[in-house]
Amino acid sequence: MPDSLTTFAYQTFQQGKSIFSFTHKSLATALINRLSPGVEGTQENPRMGEVIKDVRRSYDRIIQQDLEDVDQGIYPASLLFDNPWEDFFRFYPQVWLDMPRFWQRAKAGNFRDFSPNVDLAGYPNYYTQNFHYQTGGYLSEDSANLYDLQVELLFFGAADSMRRRVLAPLRKGLGKFADVEPKLVRVLDVACGTGRTLRMLRGALPKASLYGVDLSPTYLRKANSDLSKLPGELPQLSQANGEDLPYRDNYFHALSCVFLFHELPGPVRQKVIDECFRVLQPGGTLVICDSIQLVDSPTLGPIMEGFSDSFHEPFYRDYMQDSLRDRMEKSGFEVVGEETHYMSKYVTGRKN
Repeated sequence: MPDSLTTFAYQTFQQGKSIFSFTHKSLATALINRLSPGVEGTQENPRMGEVIKDVRRSYDRIIQQDLEDVDQGIYPASLLFDNPWEDFFRFYPQVWLDMPRFWQRAKAGNFRDFSPNVDLAGYPNYYTQNFHYQTGGYLSEDSANLYDLQVELLFFGAADSMRRRVLAPLRKGLGKFADVEPKLVRVLDVACGTGRTLRMLRGALPKASLYGVDLSPTYLRKANSDLSKLPGELPQLSQANGEDLPYRDNYFHALSCVFLFHELPGPVRQKVIDECFRVLQPGGTLVICDSIQLVDSPTLGPIMEGFSDSFHEPFYRDYMQDSLRDRMEKSGFEVVGEETHYMSKYVTGRKN
C-alpha cells in the first residue's frame, strides 16, 4: 500500500468529494434514489436494502483499488488528486443555471433542442441529441465546460477512479515494451471527450505518443486547453468518427475507449470495434470501459432503468443487454479480461 499519509489524504479527499455531491443522504441511498426514485423499500423490490449496501461496498472497493494500483506502480499517486474539481468555482454555478432547461426538456421529452448557432451538419443522426438533456448536447462550449463536473457529481466523485481502471489492463497489454521503449508506444483514446482519460494515460505512460479522437469540436478544444498544461508531449487530437478512424491499419499498440458504447446504437458499436481492430497492431490491446450491464448485476436493473429514463440515454436499454464480448470476438479480438468496478465494467481484447 502507499504510505499512510497518501492513503489518509486520498481517502479524505474522496470522502470530501462524495459529501459535497450529496449533503444529507448516504452515498448508495442517494444513488438509488437519484436513478430509481420510489423503488427503495417497495414490495416490488424488497432486497433494495442489500443493493444499497452492495453499491456502498463497491464504491469503497474502487477507492481501495486506486491505492493498490499506485502501490504496484501502475500510475503515480499524483493522479489520485488530479481532478476536474479545480474548475468548480468557475463552472459549478452553471450546473444550477442550466437545471431549468434540463427539467424543461425532460418534462417535454424534447431531446433535439439546439440553438441556431450550433451547426449540426455532417454529424450522424444518433449524435445530434441532447444526451442527458444537457444544453447543446455534445456540441456546445458550455456542455464541454460542465461535462466532467457533472459526471463527478453523478458518481459522487468516483468517475476518475472508474477511468483509471483501464490503466492496469492497458499497461499489462503493452508489457515490457512500455518501459523499455516508451517513446515508440502509440496509444489512441477513442471518443476522448475533454481528455480526462488522456490525462490518466499521460500519468501512467509519461513518454508514450498519445492520440485522441472525438466528434465534438468543442470538447476537443477543451481537451487541447487542459492537456496543454501537462508536462511532456501534447497528445495529438483529431475530430473524427469512431466508425471511420483516420489512421492506417496496424498503427497503434493499444487503444482505450471510455463511456462511449452505451451512447451508440448497436450496429454502430460493432463498427467502432471493427475500426479499433483495424488500426491496432497484432498483439495490441483494446480496453473498453463503460456502464455495468444486467448480466453483471441483475439486482441493479432498477438503477439502470432509472438512468436511461432520468438522463435521456436513448440507446442504454439496448446496451444493458448487449454483449461487448460477442462484439469484440466478432471483430476478431480474443477477449482476455472482463471485470467490474463500482458502476462500470471493463472488457479487454487482444488482436492476435
